[in-house]
Amino acid sequence: MEINLAGYNIDIDTIKSLNIDNPEILTPEIFSAAYARISRSKKSVTELRKQARDDVSKARKSNQNIIFGMGHHSVAEHAVFNFDLIDVSRLALEEIEKFRLVSYTEKSQRYVTLDGDFVLPSEIKDESLLKLFTDTIDKQITFYKKAYEILKVDIFKQNHNIDNISEKRKLEGWAKEDARYVLSLSTKGQVGLTINARNLEHLFRRFSISKYNEVREIGKRIYLLVKDIAPSIILFPEPSEFEKASQNGFKGIIPGKQNGLSKKLIDSHLEIINYTSNSDDLILIALLSLKSNMSHFEAKEIIDKLNLKEKKDIYKNIFETMEFFDTLPREFEIPEITFKATISASNFAQLKRHRIATLLVSDYDPSYKNTIPERIIKTGLKDEFQDIINITNDTYSKLKDIYPHSADYILTNSHRRSIIMKINLRSLYHFARLRQDAHTQWDIRKLAYDLVKKVKELMPLSTLLLCGKSDYTEEYNKLFGREPKIIY
Repeated sequence: MEINLAGYNIDIDTIKSLNIDNPEILTPEIFSAAYARISRSKKSVTELRKQARDDVSKARKSNQNIIFGMGHHSVAEHAVFNFDLIDVSRLALEEIEKFRLVSYTEKSQRYVTLDGDFVLPSEIKDESLLKLFTDTIDKQITFYKKAYEILKVDIFKQNHNIDNISEKRKLEGWAKEDARYVLSLSTKGQVGLTINARNLEHLFRRFSISKYNEVREIGKRIYLLVKDIAPSIILFPEPSEFEKASQNGFKGIIPGKQNGLSKKLIDSHLEIINYTSNSDDLILIALLSLKSNMSHFEAKEIIDKLNLKEKKDIYKNIFETMEFFDTLPREFEIPEITFKATISASNFAQLKRHRIATLLVSDYDPSYKNTIPERIIKTGLKDEFQDIINITNDTYSKLKDIYPHSADYILTNSHRRSIIMKINLRSLYHFARLRQDAHTQWDIRKLAYDLVKKVKELMPLSTLLLCGKSDYTEEYNKLFGREPKIIY
């Protein structure tokens, strides 16, 4: 056996400092070209990488032939890039973080005190509307700073016995996370992005037809940074006609608004709109048929004859050695749950990180009401908060008439959108562990609690240990009459 470290990420300033005579050999295309030839060459992959380094021009031609001629676009996934995206809006970050197979780490509005920096949409040309936009932002920021100080005092008063520095920072975080609900989606943020060339090409196509100038500009700038470094694997940066039609909502297929119908106010309740029936049995049937080398229908006949207690005993056997950090077997991916909810932008900012799922969204819309943090209400700030929201909604309405897409930037973290999410049970366990945990932000924790409660009613056996990390010991104890080996 031979295991080699083939390469790793190096920061761009280090690469520039190397002063290599032939900087082309640093292109990540070498990995794509070498790995693409593994399936058709007797040579070791180490030799193939050396060949690609020795003749980059030939390697690039090989990439183009394999990707274009043979259609093996997956070889582009071996080329990986890192980007620092700085001072982009919260709204743009939502577009950036839509891609499933990409890694992100974002500046948190929960842990960082914000200074009020924001992106002014370049689409807005009217001077009076520009002033209205900035005046509204100023009011939001002023309230954010005031609310943060009041909330911080109130939280520390309620937790006056805490003197640990890390715990105090956590308390400050609670104040920040509630105060930020009044901040706009134009607030500046930053994110570290790691992406392979195949997904990068997808990003270029999607961004080029974005309704936001800012997002289109981000795509252009990233393209200029990589086009000369990896020309052989960034081959389709322009959107197809189908992608354009999809971006526009397939006009002519989806009917427009009907006369006489008015938009109803949408509350934030969660509803299950579809799920896999007989889920508890399907998991057991799959496990039995695959482990016992029998047909699905033979296994089904056996499972169908078991009573509820016998099925529960099998699940207890599956869960007995499970710790809070363990991942369930893939048979738990068979059941799927589709739900709809109306959630705040703050909630969505966390929900969108769960990418092994299907997540569909509406636009943000003031008619969906706003999510107001309970602490804002308890500290007597509700009326002032609502005044800012009313001003924001009025500004949104005026912008919407002339700059329909730029208006989105003025909406706040408290504004809502509707989402439809389809998630399998295995991924839901991961979601629940993180988002139903006591340390999780309250808004998404409530969503997780409501979802888990409903799913447990539909799939009572396979969800026996579906809970947050902080509840795991208690739930395990209920099931087995003892604590797990590792206590969270």
